[in-house]
Amino acid sequence: MTFRLVATDLDGTLIREDHSISARTRAALSAVRAAGAHHVIVTGRAVSWSRGVFATLGYEGLAVCSQGAQVYHAGEDRLLTSVTLDRQVARLAAEKLRAEIGPVALAVSQAGIDGAVVVEPAYRYSLPLPVRTADTREDLWAEPILKAYVQHRSLGDDELAATARRVCDGLVDVTHAGPGIVELLPTGLSKSVGLSLVARRLGVKAAETIAFGDMPNDVTMLRWAGHGVAMANAHDAVKAVADEVTASNDEDGVAAVLERLFAPA
Repeated sequence: MTFRLVATDLDGTLIREDHSISARTRAALSAVRAAGAHHVIVTGRAVSWSRGVFATLGYEGLAVCSQGAQVYHAGEDRLLTSVTLDRQVARLAAEKLRAEIGPVALAVSQAGIDGAVVVEPAYRYSLPLPVRTADTREDLWAEPILKAYVQHRSLGDDELAATARRVCDGLVDVTHAGPGIVELLPTGLSKSVGLSLVARRLGVKAAETIAFGDMPNDVTMLRWAGHGVAMANAHDAVKAVADEVTASNDEDGVAAVLERLFAPA
């Protein structure tokens, strides 16, 4: 198989559990570029949460951020497209969820290159990324947002996501992006939407794309790509749609596949 575009998720895929990116993975990505193919990062993180990884990798290409809401040129530090979630719609979706399942903890990702992630005191977040705690619930809706996050004290992530899809159907789309991370998105938004925009800019077709991911928010991207690869640590929903399963993120699963495909002749 010959691929002109390699699309990789970040957390749980390119990034190890200790939040590093291995030398082996960096070398494999360098081989992709040396072969004349494109590497595109496709992440649930907003730009403000992605810049540090881009700097570490020396990444200067196009990136899909915030589940497809932002297409970003890393080399120019410039947004090419941005989609926001209507705050009144997000508020209504949260209220409907509360009416159905009781108290939920909320957070929002604000729009813009430097948009903050604002969390309620009860919202639990463990990644080493900056957040700002809201003084009141109204603080969540003070600025335009890309998406909202919801948590429930007793429902698991899969159950919460399924409930939110049912209760909020027609208002927002819902995705599960990581442990404790269930997100409310603008309807119709997904990683595949953002990736297709980038591929069009690069003159690359879906059939010429290989995509790597680990969580349900990666499912549309793996389905869109000509070849979808799930990590060994992936959610079962991702493995179910993948064309192959590689090693885990801690075992350099992305590099293992890329070395096979882009090894020098």
